Amino acid sequence: MNRNNTLKRLGPKETEVIARLSYEKKIIVTADNLDSLFDFSPEDRRQIVFRLKKKSILTPIKRGVYLFSPLEAGPGGTGIDELLVPPLYFPQNNYYVGYSTMFNYYGFTEQLFQTVYVLNTSFRKEKNICGIAFKFLKVSENRMYGLEKINVKDKEVIVSSKERTLIDLLYFNKPVGGISSAVQIFKKFIEEKRCNIKKVVEYAARFPNVTTRKRIGVILEESGISDSKLKPLIKSVEKTAISSLNRTRRGKLNKKWRVIINDSQE
Repeated sequence: MNRNNTLKRLGPKETEVIARLSYEKKIIVTADNLDSLFDFSPEDRRQIVFRLKKKSILTPIKRGVYLFSPLEAGPGGTGIDELLVPPLYFPQNNYYVGYSTMFNYYGFTEQLFQTVYVLNTSFRKEKNICGIAFKFLKVSENRMYGLEKINVKDKEVIVSSKERTLIDLLYFNKPVGGISSAVQIFKKFIEEKRCNIKKVVEYAARFPNVTTRKRIGVILEESGISDSKLKPLIKSVEKTAISSLNRTRRGKLNKKWRVIINDSQE
């Protein structure tokens, strides 16, 4: 987009909006913002938004919410921090940013992932927002724990904590190359004491997927974590059926974790 040509094609009301939003240093703009800043009729506002969208000054994030790119932002416009988007979709805070998005955030891997995962209790959808791929995954209420709030450009964003992200890593392991790679990352953080073991055990014991709970139990035991610290996790599996870590019934039975273990845990 040629910003000089855009400037020449702006009407007086569009120019007024751009100047005021630039002065206010707005990044995300809502219809309510426009109504509070300008004395436009609803029809005038709709027409101004329509024209500014066509000129890529406003980019839709969701209905009635836009990314504002001032003219001085240059040909590429203004980018948006992907973590600012989820709170706009979930004003009830029934979400968290997790999975591979947080694997990189906590240093589990140096790989940068193209998709932002937002787990929530409302809906499932894939959507491209301001050039960023989002996957909204609907999960049950019992998955919404072990979370914390971080500050992103003065906005609170709910994300999975480091310890909860370690649990999710073993469950959602494809982004890091499969379960073997995930196990190595998990062990490294445990053995180097780069996480809170008590929280890892607590969060693992609450995780709905029983095979993941058992796998974590085996790993923690192999890493030298005592039975006294593992007690909540041991209790969570003691009445479960025998299962396998690698989808085969061949291997050694670990009675404590009620799981069949094979040399290969792919």
